Amino acid sequence: MGYLSTDKQKVTTKVFREMKQLGQKIAMLTAYDFTTAGILDRAGIDAILVGDSSSNVMAGNATTLPITVDEMIVYARGVVRACNHCLVVCDMPFGSYQVSREDALRNAVRIMKETGADAIKMEGGSEILPTVQAIIQAGIPVMAHLGLTPQSIHQFGGYGLRAKETQEAEKLFKDACLLDEAGCFGITLEKVPAALAQRVTAAVSCPTIGIGAGCDTDGQVLVYADALGMTHGFKPKFLRHFADVEGCMTQGVQDYIQAVKNVSFPNDNERY
Repeated sequence: MGYLSTDKQKVTTKVFREMKQLGQKIAMLTAYDFTTAGILDRAGIDAILVGDSSSNVMAGNATTLPITVDEMIVYARGVVRACNHCLVVCDMPFGSYQVSREDALRNAVRIMKETGADAIKMEGGSEILPTVQAIIQAGIPVMAHLGLTPQSIHQFGGYGLRAKETQEAEKLFKDACLLDEAGCFGITLEKVPAALAQRVTAAVSCPTIGIGAGCDTDGQVLVYADALGMTHGFKPKFLRHFADVEGCMTQGVQDYIQAVKNVSFPNDNERY
């Protein structure tokens, strides 16, 4: 679907900016497959992030690092096919833009061409600014990602709160301003103090999307499996469960097992 959508209210990067100007909060969730993305899109979600968190959710990896461009393209293609309304953003995975500017541009173009996504997302600040600029100049919308950047988890040494100290907070603020000036259509702020997120949000013209960054960002994003209660072993402070899908599915599977074993399924109306 994607750019072929007939939805006159299709969310675009331009709409993203307009929502900030109008004070309308942006609701964003991740998705990695056609079926889930279709449910989210029909429910009215503003944006879907095909995150490199697919490395954890879909592939069972401990970190986001192993996921490849090829895998991200498969996931994002399915999501785009399901969506008529929402903006679809695809993460550029670790290694796809860190080697060189040319390599990054090549991968960004490939992701856009082979998935039909509306934009890509990249982790990092001033260190990747020339690369971000090159991709935007090529006509590809970029969402930035600052704060806790999971692709740098080994450098950080953990998933703790970022930018607690003045020096790191000031760097994040300056990076946000640079990325905004470069033309990024949005900035994800992950696991940073709420006061800093509020300061960044007020300073930049593009929308900020928070995850563990308080309520004063222009929008929020969560991993759908976490938000919908499919991962009960994972419960950071910023996460709220909006459903108990694990409980619902478990009950459904157990009912199915029982029906098969006591031969109540299929019944006379369920056979040919």
